[in-house]
Amino acid sequence: MYQPRIFQEHRPAVLHALMRDHPLATLITAGSGGLMANLLPFDLIETAGGDHLLRAHLARANPQIDDLRDSAEALVVFQGPAAYVTPAWYASKAAHGKVVPTWNYVTVQVRGRPRITDDPAWLSAQLTALTAAQETGRPQPWAMTDAPAGFIAAQMKGIVGLDIPIARIEGKWKVSQNRDRADRLGVIAGLGAEPGDDAAAMAALIEAPP
Repeated sequence: MYQPRIFQEHRPAVLHALMRDHPLATLITAGSGGLMANLLPFDLIETAGGDHLLRAHLARANPQIDDLRDSAEALVVFQGPAAYVTPAWYASKAAHGKVVPTWNYVTVQVRGRPRITDDPAWLSAQLTALTAAQETGRPQPWAMTDAPAGFIAAQMKGIVGLDIPIARIEGKWKVSQNRDRADRLGVIAGLGAEPGDDAAAMAALIEAPP
């Protein structure tokens, strides 16, 4: 990933927080059939030894499984808030006009060699953890035990499990760090008037980076 120094983010806690807050990520592989990409929800797991891995499942019929079984390096891209930035928000536009549009965004990229599993106990534990992470705090949280056991067992036959031990991780926080304070305040105000959660989230990141 293109990484100007001013936008680089290396702190594990910050990177991990984005991955947990935005678990739906793009899994990218390059196999004999060429590049392939799929969206999957991932769990970030800390191992007993203090390392981290990504855990997910995917449909058994998904042809990307062939690439994953080859154990070639995979890339997983997590995308956080993103927002278009118009030059009209910059104070410097009125001063000299030497400004152009851009996009602000935050992203994390993870690389590692995948491992596929068909173990029913592993799949049950992964599904339970993934469901709990999304359902906890809801007024009527759904659990796997709410569905008939036979139905769940049949569904599990159609999926395989995936672990990707994290070999490399990098983050990019492009949140107007390259603009002066007056321009940043203009972007914060502009985003504050825009609709959507991403605009509000990006304004907060510019105002108070992690």
